[in-house]
Amino acid sequence: MERWVQTCRHELLDRTLIWNHHHLLRALREFEQFSNGHRPHQGIADARPLHPLPPPITDPGRIARLGIRKRDRLGGILHEYQHAA
Repeated sequence: MERWVQTCRHELLDRTLIWNHHHLLRALREFEQFSNGHRPHQGIADARPLHPLPPPITDPGRIARLGIRKRDRLGGILHEYQHAA
C-alpha cells in the first residue's frame, strides 16, 4: 500500500493542482483505474492486475507491423498505449 501511495503522489498529485474534494476523488479514481487496468506491474511478469497475461509475440514480422495508439488521461498527466486494430 505504501508503494501505491508513493506512486500516486509522484505521478499524480505532485503534477496536479487539486481544486476541491470532488476533484481529488475524481483524479484518484481515474489514477486507480489506470493503475489497475492498464499500467503493467513488474512484480507480476509485466501483467496488468485485473487482466490475464497477454500471449507472447513469436513472429518477428508481426513486431514490425504493430500499430500503437496513445490516449491521454487526466489532462495529459497519464498516458495509455494500446495496439491499434
